[in-house]
Amino acid sequence: MARKPKTKNLTPVELEIMKVLWEIGPATVQSVREKLPADPAYTTVQTMLNVLLRKGRVKRALKGQAYEYAPALTRQAAVGQAVRDLINNLFGGSAEDLIMNLLQTRELTPEKLSKLKRLVEEAESKKEKKHGNE
Repeated sequence: MARKPKTKNLTPVELEIMKVLWEIGPATVQSVREKLPADPAYTTVQTMLNVLLRKGRVKRALKGQAYEYAPALTRQAAVGQAVRDLINNLFGGSAEDLIMNLLQTRELTPEKLSKLKRLVEEAESKKEKKHGNE
């Protein structure tokens, strides 16, 4: 049986750590640990930060006697990758099918739907201007 390719998405634990780093910026293991919702062991947080470092999701710098970890991946990039994976894995690569599912399951509030319509109109306007300039 072929091996499933590793996802670029963050695991739930990695995501919790990244949320802390996105919120507070560069931080030591202890600072991250104190901000996590659960009360993980120091060594658990240290291990996870080192995993994120190996994956290129965080960077670190020695400050005094402790390492400070900082996000090397923006929140926007993480969200974008997760959405791309979701669309590819569940909707066969069709963003339209994702939107249709959200509409059919009423996951979009009237306010969000109105904003979505506005964004679609803006995108269409930009597309028309681009094609008009060619």
